[in-house]
Amino acid sequence: MINIELPGVAAEDVGVAVHDHVLSLKGEKKSEREETGKSYFFSERRYGSFQRSFRLPPDGAEYEISAEFSNGVLTLSAPKHAATEPQPRRISVEQK
Repeated sequence: MINIELPGVAAEDVGVAVHDHVLSLKGEKKSEREETGKSYFFSERRYGSFQRSFRLPPDGAEYEISAEFSNGVLTLSAPKHAATEPQPRRISVEQK
């Protein structure tokens, strides 16, 4: 499980993808502020993008990853496959 705090980021500005056992998170933070006084007008806009990647373990269930965004916190759940021991395999030797 991965918890990522994203204060001020809207859920629609966050993207999560997985490819070749790499979980990627991309997003953009937008902030606008306007203030009007008797003799002035103040406007400020800030934008910034971010990206983060996480390598999943070999037993990570790549197609069962889920994401939930609540109160500025993104929670990614990446379950593992059941542990299995590698089985020995016999290889035949050809004689020429």
